[in-house]
Amino acid sequence: MSLKPAFCATVLFWLPWAAVARAQSGGLPAATAPPKLLMLVHQSFQPGKASARQKLEVAISRACEHLNVPNSWIDLESITGPPEALFFDPFETFEEIDRAGAEWEKIFATHPEVARLQEEIRALVASERTVIAVRRDDVGYRASSIDLSKARILRVLEVRLHPGRENDFVEAFKVLRAAYEKINSDTPWVVYQVNAGMPSPAFLVFVPMKALRQNDDLLARRKSLQDAEGEAGVERMQQIAREAYAATESNIYAISPEKSHVSREFAAGDPEFWSPARPLRREVPKKKGAPKPSN
Repeated sequence: MSLKPAFCATVLFWLPWAAVARAQSGGLPAATAPPKLLMLVHQSFQPGKASARQKLEVAISRACEHLNVPNSWIDLESITGPPEALFFDPFETFEEIDRAGAEWEKIFATHPEVARLQEEIRALVASERTVIAVRRDDVGYRASSIDLSKARILRVLEVRLHPGRENDFVEAFKVLRAAYEKINSDTPWVVYQVNAGMPSPAFLVFVPMKALRQNDDLLARRKSLQDAEGEAGVERMQQIAREAYAATESNIYAISPEKSHVSREFAAGDPEFWSPARPLRREVPKKKGAPKPSN
């Protein structure tokens, strides 16, 4: 968890899962579906501070269980690429970010212990990058079937394009989506177009997974996908990659539930993962007439 006042008072990457409780027509509850507006915050930490950061993130997550916070968050830990935390923040509008920011200012003012934990976390941050992106429903694959509460792994593909080549990306991913439909793949993905925070034009593709072994399925289907695309489709995809793509990068992240804070509606999708039973603190009975401890 982290806050960045440079954008909106105090909040940049809190997840308003609880605020997004509207049901999608014919689909999954909106609380567990990919959001319309996505904010991603990449954070790297000072060397040797991983253990300290872990304790602080868990502490602030548990503290928020007892507070009426305006939103929630999911913590993602890098498996590939540089060591970092990635905060995946769904919003429906920029206005929601404003409202959450105002509420967090009040919480920090009335709960200094939470503000202290947050400041201690920020003191460990070595670098940070925030990106805002908008969902593109025209190029995703069965995105309406995605239930984020069931995800354990998130694969993220970042595609940076040369100026003016957005339509080439859209064309390529429509071809890819059609190929996925032909082979009836059971691995959905959702696409976002970057709105701010990195050189544009750029797109982000998210593939939620239940386990790393699903990457084996992606590799095994490569030949089937090429066959489904057809020779002309494969050639066009390669041409677009050569001429339109400035850079691409794919990384894998693991979801960390103990450092996350999600709504009850979201956690209900898999309560054993998101809300595991914690050992109760054992209370030691006080002896009758025992003196109170002195300060």
